[in-house]
Amino acid sequence: MRFTLKIWRQRDRRTKGRFVEYKVTGITPDMSFLETLDKLNLDLAKRGDDTVAFDHDCREGICGNCGMYINGRAHGPMRGVATCQLYMRSFKDGETIVVEPWRAKAFPVIKDLVVDRTAFDRIIQAGGYISVDTGGAPDANAIPIPKFVADEAFDAAVCIGCGACVAACKNSSAMLFVAAKVSQLALLPQGHAERKTRVQRMIAQMDAEGFGGCTNTYACEAECPKQISVTHIARLNREFIQAKLK
Repeated sequence: MRFTLKIWRQRDRRTKGRFVEYKVTGITPDMSFLETLDKLNLDLAKRGDDTVAFDHDCREGICGNCGMYINGRAHGPMRGVATCQLYMRSFKDGETIVVEPWRAKAFPVIKDLVVDRTAFDRIIQAGGYISVDTGGAPDANAIPIPKFVADEAFDAAVCIGCGACVAACKNSSAMLFVAAKVSQLALLPQGHAERKTRVQRMIAQMDAEGFGGCTNTYACEAECPKQISVTHIARLNREFIQAKLK
């Protein structure tokens, strides 16, 4: 297979970027999209050209580093997969593929396809944790938790913080990310002690980072590689209102 990759190149956050076209050949249908970028970078390095910078780590859909727009969609055309899990059989041979970084005020471009997502880290540092001294680890069955509650908490906990929800939202809202982190802890008894301060601090930090508001277009849910439901945003709103009232 052969493709034309139209990739956003930008030296740093202060430099104006532009799209550059590259031809890649010798691509097999079972290669991942990141492996195709590896092949391109190998060709560029052999020619002495500057390679394309892009984020990656585990390449197993766990770390969330690989996020990028592919043909105008976060993580590409397939639902429920991160970029590293997107395979070239999802594209037509000879197709032109447009690749660009996340576009959000809170995610400034560092270089090429790499953006600064430390805003998410600061939101977590504001309250997305349990700091209560709980003593030693109890037995697994010491705190009864209904299975449906545990399942819902796990559904929220699978968020990998890739930023696709922000990139897909027309307002660059981080509500799905924050909702997943708040919901995960609000559902479990270990997180109840700090639930009021947690939600207020995380939302305050989200606003301080410059993320937009949620207008319920559901684009975040549609593009989330872990298919996290917007029902967690409803829980986030309830947690915030209850915290304010009390």
